[in-house]
Amino acid sequence: MTIIVWTLLGAALTVVGQSLMFSATDSQAGDFLPKGYDSAAALKIAEEDFDAKPDGNAATALVARTDGERLTVQDRKAIREAVAELGERRIVAPKPEGLMKDHSQTPRVGLGAVAPNGTFQLLSFSVDGNMNDPGLQDVFREFRDTADEEFGEHGMRIGFTGGIASTADTVEAGEFREKLIGILTMGLIVLLNVVVFRSVLAALLPLIAVALIGGVAAGAVAGAAELFDIKLDASTPSLITVVLLGIGIDYFLFLLFRFREQLRTHPEQDAATAAAVTAGRVGNAILSAGLTIVAAFATLGVASFGQFRVLGPAIAISVLVMLLASLTLMPALLAVSGRAMFWPAKAWKKEGPGGVSARLGLEITRRPVRYVIGSLALLGVLSAGAVGLKMSYDPAGQPRTEAVEVAEEISRSLPAGATDPHTVYVRSDEGALRTDALSGLTGSLAEVEGVGRVSAPVLNPDRTAARIEVVLSVKSDTRQARDLVSGPVRSAIEEHAPAHTEAHITGTAAVFADIATAVEKDLRLVFPIAAALIALILLLLLRSVLAPLVLMVAVGLGFAATLGAGTLAFQHLLDRPGISFTLPLVLFLFVVALGTDYNILISDRIKEEMDKPVTVRQAVAEAVRHTAPAIATAGLVLAGSFASLVASPGTQEVGFATALGIVLSSFVLSIVLVPAVAVLLGRGLWWPRRPARRADPYASQEPEAAWSQAAPRYAEQAPDVRR
Repeated sequence: MTIIVWTLLGAALTVVGQSLMFSATDSQAGDFLPKGYDSAAALKIAEEDFDAKPDGNAATALVARTDGERLTVQDRKAIREAVAELGERRIVAPKPEGLMKDHSQTPRVGLGAVAPNGTFQLLSFSVDGNMNDPGLQDVFREFRDTADEEFGEHGMRIGFTGGIASTADTVEAGEFREKLIGILTMGLIVLLNVVVFRSVLAALLPLIAVALIGGVAAGAVAGAAELFDIKLDASTPSLITVVLLGIGIDYFLFLLFRFREQLRTHPEQDAATAAAVTAGRVGNAILSAGLTIVAAFATLGVASFGQFRVLGPAIAISVLVMLLASLTLMPALLAVSGRAMFWPAKAWKKEGPGGVSARLGLEITRRPVRYVIGSLALLGVLSAGAVGLKMSYDPAGQPRTEAVEVAEEISRSLPAGATDPHTVYVRSDEGALRTDALSGLTGSLAEVEGVGRVSAPVLNPDRTAARIEVVLSVKSDTRQARDLVSGPVRSAIEEHAPAHTEAHITGTAAVFADIATAVEKDLRLVFPIAAALIALILLLLLRSVLAPLVLMVAVGLGFAATLGAGTLAFQHLLDRPGISFTLPLVLFLFVVALGTDYNILISDRIKEEMDKPVTVRQAVAEAVRHTAPAIATAGLVLAGSFASLVASPGTQEVGFATALGIVLSSFVLSIVLVPAVAVLLGRGLWWPRRPARRADPYASQEPEAAWSQAAPRYAEQAPDVRR
């Protein structure tokens, strides 16, 4: 019944999510800025006084003769006629499926500037909708083909750049790569599970379950956003997919390993009982691990930057859905499949000598100081790479597309910012504005080094506000443009705006300069709050003061080491201007939150083993023996998923750094550092609580005989551990 309910829910909400997700997202980064920022204030004047809102979909088109000669009078006339005809032609989108929006519309097309040498003329083009929506991209492609045909009849060519044109070209350029990455990622997950479990069902069922749960989560998020009229960031769908794939596979693997152990040690149990026992023993760890991720993402709700503020709760909802499924659907799948889950393998039914994980557990318990020092040294060296860290807001590794080539062609004749101008808005506090009163402002802007052109002021109908177009001589999406706008340009506006007016500038560079300020403030706020919430959850799970402190220090070191390695690789070795401004946040969410999962799993198992009548060293060795394979497999799956992003130029930093962070979290922190510290601190790790020792069935025997019977495998492998 549980499986049927989840299947029906998944089918229904998957349709809802696919239909509503793009209508619930907003691709305008500036819309997420708090109203107090300069660019946001400019957007407010644009809406209130000019009834206009900057259009992120707006693209620029270049029309030129195919022979490269100067445009003639007849050519200019043909361009005007073609623009008039294209501006009246309705583009019919492919028939939408289900609840998806029909994007059929008549695009807005207008004439623009002519190149100084007369070889081309610019056009403006815009459509309504979310530029990340495949349906709207199809509309653009249909219009592009129509325009190609229209101008081709007159012996001219047309190319598009900016806005939806650049987005559509980038999607087309990366379509094959994205599909290949997806196939390789799924193949890696299946291959690792086949190698570990020697089973077809154990390899495929986790992926099927996670896909089903992901559909439920996406539908829940999109439905909630539409219901409460909240606009999500355009990156939300892809982040939900990555997060749920990672934690979903992790939790299923945690259950699978413990389920196999339960069936092996209790062959008389039926599948339903074994699944119930498994869920009971691993459930607390999964619940706490899931709640740490929810806490980390939900903390973004206190951010001032709206993109973070809506992204955090959206992913938190998705993780809650996955958490609920991990405690209900996944145990139900284990109960139904039973021992068939591991078919056709048979070797799992008998416990082997333990292999690498058993030897590692014994080695760590013998020399805990050596492993603590070694782990800290490795993490310290990597952390040192963060010295001199700088944030970069420049687009990195963009593919070479037609839109890029068109932009370069335009910049050879016009200022580099011609395809993405900025606008200064001036509003009067007292009476009407006069254009001559703005001459001082326009003159000072024109004198700023880096400004290519300043247009004459345009007044609104009631003459209470004016807008002035500013074209930069540098590309608008570069650091140089942001420094220019946030520095000399804004200083000129502040100093030369007429008395009794307010003046603000908006545009790509202005918006991202403000986003940089907002992000820096939010990171200083979010990190400590999230850390405190995670520590509280660990405190409630482990019912200890010292253990949560150890785990928090461990994940903090892991975060610092990962950030340092990313900085060392991309900023210092590859000589980039800095690391992506989103990287610290991404690493915090994925490395700290997801990495804490592994620490919780190993800590919970150590505590369980310490409840038994064994020594601390025996308990830690046993915990590593049984838990290390699950952590290693889950870590490799998750790291492999992120490592596949390295193949995409725009996500190389995230892919490399996050994959490395997951590897450090699983193999260094969880399997080595935390167990070694547990050996050194002993049962004092759980202070003020001490694990309750259960009745010892060998209490009447000599210690040597008791240990030999309780754990015969250790008696053969490592006699000195008994001491």
